[in-house]
This record gives sequence, structure tokens and C-alpha cells, in this order.
Amino acid sequence: MRAILTLNAGSSSLKLGLFSETLETLGFGHVDRIGGQGALRVVDGAGQTLPIPDTRPEDFETHAKALATALAAFHAGFPGLEVIAVGHRVVHGGIDHAAPERITDDLMAELAKLAPFAPLHQPHNLAGVRAALDAFPDAPQIACFDTAFHRNHPFVNDTFALPRRFYEKGVRRYGFHGLSYDYISGELATTEPKLHAGRVVVAHLGSGASMCGLQGGQSIASTMGFSALDGLPMGTRSGQLDPGVLLYLMDQEGMSSGEISDLLYKESGLKGMSGLSNDMRELEASDDPHAAEAIDYFTFRIRRELGALAAALGGLDALVFCGGIGENSAHIRARVCEGMGWIGITLDAGKNAANARHISIGPVEVMVIPTNEELVIARAAHAVLSP
Repeated sequence: MRAILTLNAGSSSLKLGLFSETLETLGFGHVDRIGGQGALRVVDGAGQTLPIPDTRPEDFETHAKALATALAAFHAGFPGLEVIAVGHRVVHGGIDHAAPERITDDLMAELAKLAPFAPLHQPHNLAGVRAALDAFPDAPQIACFDTAFHRNHPFVNDTFALPRRFYEKGVRRYGFHGLSYDYISGELATTEPKLHAGRVVVAHLGSGASMCGLQGGQSIASTMGFSALDGLPMGTRSGQLDPGVLLYLMDQEGMSSGEISDLLYKESGLKGMSGLSNDMRELEASDDPHAAEAIDYFTFRIRRELGALAAALGGLDALVFCGGIGENSAHIRARVCEGMGWIGITLDAGKNAANARHISIGPVEVMVIPTNEELVIARAAHAVLSP
């Protein structure tokens, strides 16, 4: 069986997708807790769990070992598997990389230099790439950049009000979650061409959360900026923050840059505000008032950014929810849309509760579209194989 493999490597996780030569979904794998008590789950294209070989803790010590362990499970579940191309999610492509690229030694060196721009993501993405290069030295490997979709922002949505020399050095608004927005844009082009041609805000709501304003399917503005910290509050990330807070933390609290990084990336967001959890499902089920306040702030910020993005677009034709929270939480969607009749948004409560694709009755279309970043990556890898 010839197949395309997709990889999304995080700090302690590895997501794998397996696709046929015709881009049919064959299966997915997910490794958690790399470097610790690792766990692996593998499912087929229908979502049915597949048996996996016996594993030991040392099988998950590194990304390379985790990849080998997951591949062994794929080989067991899909006899005769032959990986003919590998596509990788790479969070940061910098200024110069605005489309998928075949991985070379020179490209790897360039991407490694971008690690300071995404210190908690880029090194782990590249560790996954290196593991795959070792595992499949003869297969073409393609890097797909989360920042690429946003590279044509107008200058006013690309810059900060800092001296120009910082902009030239790369201190600018990059935007992230580009693979997800790319998929949603393509899905709208296929199924909702009139909306695709118009003004659409996409809310990618999950453990990481952001929003993007699309005009004619192109990214005009995004809530995420220089880093994946900006914009909306997230599972453990702060979202938008007054820069003066960072000065206070350094000068008055005596915190180091490493301590501030841990605070903003790992201890804030829903987890920090609630004091309970970064999992929206747990917060929705809790009767703790701090959980309710965390949800209040989360949905308030989404509404605020929705208005700002509509202003950037000069109006609004559609709002699309995607991501784990956006696709599955009717409660959060209802809270986001509550009181937004002034902008043309009115939900159909029954359709929203049923997680229908179209959930609005107002002039602005509101939709729920499951995203598929893995398929975007697989398509890029497939393009390399096409004559």
C-alpha cells in the first residue's frame, strides 16, 4: 500500500496522518507525552481504533523513537505500507516562505534560524522533520508553514508601531493557524462560492485559538501577531496583553524571560483564569464561579475581535467556527453570537444544538466547518508527486 504521511510534531506530542495516493484518509495516529510516560493511539479512516504493538516507556523517549513506534503500529494496521512522501507542519516560515517547499539542508538551516520567533514550536517541528528524514531518506518531504497563508496582509495589518528597523528584522505580525484557514477557505470555495468571494471571519477555537478575516478567500487580518501568544485567550496562553505588564513582571516581580515565557505560554489562559483546567469541557461542566468567569472572558474577547475583523473587512458576510471548541461546543458558539444582532448575526438555537453546518437565521451566515490541517499538508505532498 503506497501512502502519503503527514506529521505535526509538538513539544511532547506527535500527530500523524496517512493518506492514499488519491488523498483518501486511511488513518491517524497520536502520540502523547514524548519524553515521559508516552501513549499512542491509532485509528483507521472511519475513526475505529486499531490495535498497536506492545510498547515500553523507552519507545517514546524522543521524537525519533515516537515516530518509529507509531510507524510500527501503522505497518501492523496497514500491511505492505510504503510511504512515498511526507508532509510536515512547520509553525514559522518567516518572511520569505509563503508556500509549501521541498525540504533541503539549506531550508532546514533557514528554518532553524527562525526558532527565536517561535521558541516553543519551531524546534519541535524540526525535530519531527529530522526524525522523518532518517526514517524515509528516499521519500520527498515537504514543509507546510502556518504563517504562509497570512504573508500577503496589508502593511497596516503586518506591522507594529516600532522603529522601522525592527520590521526589517522580522518583528512583524505573522499570524498562525494558516493551514486550518487554508482548508476552510478551500472548502468555502468549493461549497459556498458566493461566501468565499465575500467577507468571512473564521474562528479557529481550540487549545490554541485565533481568528482570521478573509476577503475573497485571502487572509486580510489575524488576531495572532508576532507570536502564537497574541489575540484570544487560549487553553494555557494569555492572548493579548499590555506590554507594560511584561515590564512590571521583569522590574517589580523580578521574573526572568524564561519564567515569563512559562507564565504566558503554560500557566495563563483558561487554566490560569479558572484555576481549574485548560479543557473547555471541564469548565463548562463546573459550577465554580472562576470557571464561569474564564468562559465569560473567552467569549467576550471573541466578540471583540469579531467586531474588529469585521471593521478591517469593511463588513461581514459569514462567520465560520472550526477547531475543537468551535466545532463541538454549542454553548460557546451561542455565547459568542449572543447580542451580535447589530452586526447581522442571529443563531438558530435548534440547529446550533445539533451541530448543523448552517446554524443562523440572520443576514450573516454562521457555519460550523470541521477543519482538516492534515489534508492540506497531504495535498502539498501529493503535488510533489504529480507529474
